[in-house]
Amino acid sequence: MYQALYRKWRPMSFDDVVSQPHITTTLKNQIKTGKTAHAYLFTGSRGTGKTTCARIFAKAVNCENLHDGEPCLDCRICKAADNGTLADIIEIDAASNSKVDDIRELREGVVYTPEMCKYKVYIIDEVHMLSAGAFNALLKTMEEPPEHVKFILATTEIHKVPATIVSRCQHFDFHRIRTEDIVDRLSFIASQEGFTLEKDAAEMIARLSDGGMRDALSLLDQCVAFDDHITLDVVSGASGIAGRDYLFDILDSIADKDAASALKVVDKLYGMSKDLKVLAGELLVQMRNVMLVKTIDDCSDLVICLPDEFERLKTIAGKLKIEEILRDISVLQECSERFARCTSKRIELEMTIVKLCSSAAVSRTRGEEPKAVQNAESSALLKRIASLEERLSKGAAAVSVQAEAAEPKKEYDPELTVLNQNNDGPVKQWNDIIDKIREKIPAVGSFLKGSVAFIKGKELYLIVQSDIYLKKFKASQDASVINEVLMQTYGQTFNIKVKSAKKAAPDDAEDPTNQLLAKAKENGIEVEIKN
Repeated sequence: MYQALYRKWRPMSFDDVVSQPHITTTLKNQIKTGKTAHAYLFTGSRGTGKTTCARIFAKAVNCENLHDGEPCLDCRICKAADNGTLADIIEIDAASNSKVDDIRELREGVVYTPEMCKYKVYIIDEVHMLSAGAFNALLKTMEEPPEHVKFILATTEIHKVPATIVSRCQHFDFHRIRTEDIVDRLSFIASQEGFTLEKDAAEMIARLSDGGMRDALSLLDQCVAFDDHITLDVVSGASGIAGRDYLFDILDSIADKDAASALKVVDKLYGMSKDLKVLAGELLVQMRNVMLVKTIDDCSDLVICLPDEFERLKTIAGKLKIEEILRDISVLQECSERFARCTSKRIELEMTIVKLCSSAAVSRTRGEEPKAVQNAESSALLKRIASLEERLSKGAAAVSVQAEAAEPKKEYDPELTVLNQNNDGPVKQWNDIIDKIREKIPAVGSFLKGSVAFIKGKELYLIVQSDIYLKKFKASQDASVINEVLMQTYGQTFNIKVKSAKKAAPDDAEDPTNQLLAKAKENGIEVEIKN
């Protein structure tokens, strides 16, 4: 029966493992000296050797004829382990055994001694898939397991593993396998299997595998099905990267700000049942390639594409500025995030294409307003000025004054009124204090920008420009941060009360807030009231 290459050529010893010497050397030394831990955590991207190293470790700690930390591969333990018939090495797929009951079964089996081996080794793959209850059930057993038990946990998503589990393991981080190591391994396997593999084809497979040996061998398997003589064309055909002209047609249209042409390509692909979410992802990858081409002189090793595609990427990069490319990447990322909750993926992608082709949006990215927008705003401003002049000429202003006189007299804040009668004066170094506050909490510093402060005894009165943050400020502990800086400056804290300049009536001389602001102006502190 035919066996897939990634299974047939799975490493059997630590020396066969590629690109992970920092891990294999440590494990060999631990096994050789008999100083192995009770629990290990292997993390890293897919296809980098986590499960393979776990199996080799399980064989090595139980091998009857250990050689320099390596399993002999000839004893009954090694042969049974390689055949998958060794009952003392238990592999658990957490993706399909993620419940509390599954871990309870494991805990019940832990107490029994091994049948053939010195150690019973539990290999839990994709451990991040365990439920919270399952992790809790595993925790005590992992902390104090029987002497005959060892755990090896493997995961691609370490951030999902609880810190309580991580802290009980020796953590090994598997690196992505280097391109040159994958090329050497593929060339060796090709020579052993009896087919030819050209170097540029091997390099393309290595780059497409994104640092994963398993993905590289799976793609090599697909290429062999195409032809025994594997060339770059064979790899492009087998991997599906051939015939991607539609991607570069869309990117060309985006660079030319030709939304109509780009939408026609999208419509054609939609009619061919192309997954539009996948299409958006492909566009994002190629826009990343455009960014690399634009930024780095020689980026051929970083860009995954065919030689003729690389030339098209250079042409597209020449049409765009780096600011436009970065904006386009952000827009495509936002589109990919919205796909999960949008009603129509087609409409979502079409809206994104139009946005990418919008010269108005590009102008705003550069910090410029399109002339049409500028003209429209200027026209609106002129109309408002003309309206005001007309109202003044007809006595509208006088009517307004009479209306205000008819209104009841406004009740002013008594605290501010008292303060105004006998005020110690504004704090002239207040801007320096704001800078210190901004260093501690930027949000509070931004809220206080343009404010003025008045001190009277134990009271500190603030008049701020905006009232957006005012309610939140009153309900929060931000006053303690201000007092911390005030303590450093004055050696004492204050009872802080905050008012908004927006609440002041600009023409009301009796308004205490206005009077305080006038006093600040007398002391050389300018404050603009923004209503």
